[in-house]
Amino acid sequence: MAKQQTDGQIHWYAIHTYAGYENAVERNLKQRVDSLGLDDRIFEIIVPAKKVVKVKRGKRVEEMEKVFPGYVLVKMIVDDETWYMVRNTPRVTGFVGSGVNAVPMTEAEVQEIFAAMESSGTEHDIDLETGDTIMITDGPFKDLEGKVDEINREEGKVKVFVNMFGRETPVELDFLQLRKI
Repeated sequence: MAKQQTDGQIHWYAIHTYAGYENAVERNLKQRVDSLGLDDRIFEIIVPAKKVVKVKRGKRVEEMEKVFPGYVLVKMIVDDETWYMVRNTPRVTGFVGSGVNAVPMTEAEVQEIFAAMESSGTEHDIDLETGDTIMITDGPFKDLEGKVDEINREEGKVKVFVNMFGRETPVELDFLQLRKI
């Protein structure tokens, strides 16, 4: 086993995992930290995620979406024992870094990830872009076609130009009231 070059300080490290197994890795790491008594050197384990609103079967659903799929963040002091324990956790492919050495994340990287996790409230997951043609599925403009002009993901609203009375008329709709053609 390679000797870990470490400064003995507490840092955040990015751990690469198999995609889709981030939560399982988080659970396994926490369980192993407890059973091996490493809570004096491994302090926090998180899967970076944020709330998003999606439409499933015509209904709004709030879900936690991973900010960086395939990664788990660990706040720890790296030494041979902690490195080995993390590295040999099932479904962990390794530390992000150079070769076998764990490279700590910079303070700027950590702040950027935490900012992404706490991004201004809930963001709506709308599969639309400006200029897309849509069909209105609900409300007083039902069955009319329109073109997307603006998208407000924070509020889940879409401004659409609809051809009414021989001219383009702007209409603001909830994203649940339309579908992409």
